Amino acid sequence: MDKMDERYAYRQIICENIEYDILCQSYKPESVEELVELMLDAICTTKKYLQINGEAMPAQVVKNRLLKVGYEHIQYVFFSLSKNTTKVKNIRQYMLTVLYNAPVTINQFYDAEVRHDMYGG
Repeated sequence: MDKMDERYAYRQIICENIEYDILCQSYKPESVEELVELMLDAICTTKKYLQINGEAMPAQVVKNRLLKVGYEHIQYVFFSLSKNTTKVKNIRQYMLTVLYNAPVTINQFYDAEVRHDMYGG
């Protein structure tokens, strides 16, 4: 039961961090739920390493980063996914990488979007 309690506790933290109920009003609840479950799987893994960006990353590093994902990061993830037109072979791996990278790429992404809109197009 320890692992179930741990998983439940992390689920509560993730849902609070991403403002789950509010996200479910703007996006399909099943899509939000898929992201929560993916984050939970990565955070609660017993593996020492997880594949991120095609590299083996220490699971603790991935866990710490995923626990920083908030509401605005999930919006960014959904926005980025809506723009993607390339074929994704391993959607689970792709989504985990996108979620992992969201906290460290969101600001530069939106800055680039603004520069493009104002000066490039």
